[in-house]
Amino acid sequence: MTEPLAITTSQGPDGATVLTVTGEIDMSNAGALAEALDAVAGNVVLDLSAVGYLDSAGLAVLFGHADRIEVVANPDIGPVLTVSGLTELTAVRGLASGSP
Repeated sequence: MTEPLAITTSQGPDGATVLTVTGEIDMSNAGALAEALDAVAGNVVLDLSAVGYLDSAGLAVLFGHADRIEVVANPDIGPVLTVSGLTELTAVRGLASGSP
């Protein structure tokens, strides 16, 4: 069963905007993620640590914003982020034990 997408916005301790995403990101809801990112000016910390699934539509959104996002991921979606090349374009934390 698909976990619904939920996105919350907060401020990090350094004042940066943090978008926390939970659920699954796929072609049915990637537009909502794009809208949330478009609504924030400047750089964004995108916390995907509670995302269990990310498909190519979600990756397309991340690539479209790679110049202004820092991603906090988890080992479940790490292979997709790495193989796609996103980790070469933007900072991605949380992929392996010992990651900053």
